[in-house]
Amino acid sequence: MDSYDIAVIGGGPAGYVAAIKGAQLGGRIVLFEKDTVGGTCLNRGCIPTKTFLKGAEIIHTIQMAEKYGIKNDSSFSMDMAKAVENKNQIVRQLTSGVAGLLKSNAVDVVYGKAELVDEHTIECQSKLYKAENIILCGGSKTSKIPIPGIESADVLTSDEILDMKELPEKLAIIGGGVIGCEIGAAFAYYGSKVTIIEAEERILPFMDKEISAALEETFKKLGIQIYTSTKVESLRSTGGCSVLCSGGKTVEANKVLISIGRTSDLQCLGALRKKLQQERNFVVVDEYMRTNIPNIYAAGDITGKSMLAHSAFKMGETAAKNAMGGREKCLLKTVPSCVYTLPECAGVGLNEEKAEELYGRSGIAVGRFPFRANGRSLASGTTEGFVKVIVHRQYREILGVHIFGATAAEMIAEATNLICTEIPADEAAEIIHAHPTFSEAFMEACADALNMSIHLPKKK
Repeated sequence: MDSYDIAVIGGGPAGYVAAIKGAQLGGRIVLFEKDTVGGTCLNRGCIPTKTFLKGAEIIHTIQMAEKYGIKNDSSFSMDMAKAVENKNQIVRQLTSGVAGLLKSNAVDVVYGKAELVDEHTIECQSKLYKAENIILCGGSKTSKIPIPGIESADVLTSDEILDMKELPEKLAIIGGGVIGCEIGAAFAYYGSKVTIIEAEERILPFMDKEISAALEETFKKLGIQIYTSTKVESLRSTGGCSVLCSGGKTVEANKVLISIGRTSDLQCLGALRKKLQQERNFVVVDEYMRTNIPNIYAAGDITGKSMLAHSAFKMGETAAKNAMGGREKCLLKTVPSCVYTLPECAGVGLNEEKAEELYGRSGIAVGRFPFRANGRSLASGTTEGFVKVIVHRQYREILGVHIFGATAAEMIAEATNLICTEIPADEAAEIIHAHPTFSEAFMEACADALNMSIHLPKKK
C-alpha cells in the first residue's frame, strides 16, 4: 500500500494549491481527482464565464466604435459553437498547465473517485492509499430547488449552459447572484432576451446596496427584465419552458438557468461522513483548517467559509502548511468579491449598512467619486459607475471599499492591500497615483470621505 505525508482529495483551487505547497515543504504528496484538475473554477466556473463575458465586451466595444470615428457595421451574429470551442481551448490550456505544475513538483496524481476509509486510509479505484495527514478539497456542486418541472430538458445548470451550442431567443435565469448576473449579461449582449428572477429584494444581495442598484439600472438599459422579491413556484414545458412565479407572474423562455448557488460535495467523506463534524452540509474547520479529527483538514468550497477560488487558494495553502507541522491561521476577513459584468462590481470589507450597524451613522464617513469625473474613464468611454469608500470617522480606518466600474475587479486589489496593512484613508489619499488612470478615482474617494477631494465640488 502506497504511503504519503499528505493525501489531498480534490484537484480544484484548494486541492492543487495544497498539493503543491505540501510538496514545496518537502512532503510526499498524492492528489486524487475524479475528473480534470482545476475544479469548478477552471472547468465550469470562473474561467469559462470570463471567456463568454470577453465576447460581450467585444460586442460592447463594436457598438461604441462610431463614437471614436471608426466607421463600421455594428451588426453581428453569434456562432455559439465557436464561442464554446474557444472557451474549451482556454480551459484545456489552463488545466494542462495545472497538471504540469503538479508533475514538476513530483505530486502523484490519481484519477478516480476517492473516499475516506478511516482517518489515514483512502480508497480510489479499488486501491487503498495511506497518508499521515489528509486534506479534503471535495469542492461544491450546483444547488437545485425542489419545484415541479425542474427536471425538464430545457432547465440547465451553470455547468450545462456553458456548453450550449445554440443561442436561446429567450433565457430565464432563476437567481440573481454572481452566476446569474454574469451569464445574464453575456447572453443579453449576445442577443438573447434575458429575464432574471430573484427571491431576495435585490440582485447581488451580498454586495453593497448601491452596487446592486447600479447594476440593476445598467441591466434594465441593456434590456434585461428583472423580478426581485419573486419566488419560482413551478416550471411547465411548453415547447420551451413557462416559469410560474409568485404574484401570478409567468416568464416564457426557451431555456431556463438555475443559478441559486452551490452546495458542498461531500462524496469524499466516505466512511467518515458521520464522524466528521458538519454544519449546514459543510465540513466544519477551525482557523487552522483542521476538522474535528486532528490529522484531517479541509479547504475550499467544502467548508462553506468563503466559496471563492482565491479564498480556496489561501485555505489550501494554509492547510498544507499546518499538515506539514506549521501553525498558521487562515484569515479571511478581507477577501475581495468581484462580479465580472459590464461594468464590473467589486467590494472588500464592510458595506455601508454593516458599518453603520457597528459604529453608528455618526461614527462613519462615506466618500464617493464618480468615474464620469475621471479622465481615463472619459477618454475610454467607460464613465458609468463610482468608487465608494467607508471610513471610521475618528480613526480614519478604511472599513470598506465598493466599486462599480469598468476595471473594478482590478482596482479592488489596491483597496484590499491598504485595508490589510491598515493604512488610514488620509494616508491613502496622499499616495501618488499615475495620471490618467482609473485608480485615481479610489484616491479621490478616500479624500472625499474626509471632505478633501480636489476634483469634486466643495460640499455644502
